[in-house]
Amino acid sequence: MPLSVVRTFCDPDEFSASVRGATLETTITERGNFDAKQVRIDLHRLWMQRLSTDLRRIYHGDGWGGRAVITFHTQTGPSVLHSGVELHANAIARFSMGQSYYNHSAGPTSQGSMSLPVADMVSIGAVMAGSDLTPPRDTLIFTPRPDTVARLQRLHAAAAHLAEAAPEIIANPDAAYGLEQALIEAMVACLGNNEAREDSVAQRQHELIMRRFRRVVEENPGTPLYIPELCKAIGVSERTLRICCQEQLGVGPKRYLLFRRLHLARRALRKGLPDTTTVTETATRYGFWHFGRFAGEYQSLFGEPPSSTLHRPP
Repeated sequence: MPLSVVRTFCDPDEFSASVRGATLETTITERGNFDAKQVRIDLHRLWMQRLSTDLRRIYHGDGWGGRAVITFHTQTGPSVLHSGVELHANAIARFSMGQSYYNHSAGPTSQGSMSLPVADMVSIGAVMAGSDLTPPRDTLIFTPRPDTVARLQRLHAAAAHLAEAAPEIIANPDAAYGLEQALIEAMVACLGNNEAREDSVAQRQHELIMRRFRRVVEENPGTPLYIPELCKAIGVSERTLRICCQEQLGVGPKRYLLFRRLHLARRALRKGLPDTTTVTETATRYGFWHFGRFAGEYQSLFGEPPSSTLHRPP
């Protein structure tokens, strides 16, 4: 049954959990009140989403459940790098299947995505465009003709407007089918008969390093990680790790790990009870031994002291 959902968020974890089809982690990297919006539309076979955030952030995405996925800008704005490659205003990224990725922005961003089951994407590509639209081994960036990408962006925006102003239209199976076919046609026009820019050997190597980096971080969620240990576990030099993180995250590894530990501490404080949880215990759990520095970094990023987070009503 076709459906649409429009939601706003002030918490990055709730925002991440709402994203359809993938496991997403959102790490905010600048101070401010987080404000995000999601428009999600599920048609018969095609899913689409529009995600907007108002702060610099890093996405880490993983897994798409057997779906072929594309993403693109829905509004012009600050630079966005996807797996270390800039996603220009008129470009489209095709995701590899089952491969994790990083996506970081230099400021407020609005991005859209569309996906079909892999078998549908392959058969539609063969019939409509005579092209093999099997998800690539590595992320590919397309730059379609301006008129084709503009049409896709207009249809995507029109569907989002219906979700907000007239969701009953999307819920109508016949109307949803017509919208779905128009979106598929516009998407295939962008992807078919276009030359994708293959990632360089160095780029693929950097993505491999970042997947190892991510695995080590995920295997130690509550343990402070230090650069010498990290480099040893991944098997790279500090300089190489710094280059890869700067390229794909927009920050160095030390700064990223600091942001991540601050976010972990915030989640623990939000879930904790003031009678049984203390700021000191939470800080030390995530590797902060200088409590004044922890409080300063925490307030600088989240705009409030850690004690306020702990005592905020659920």
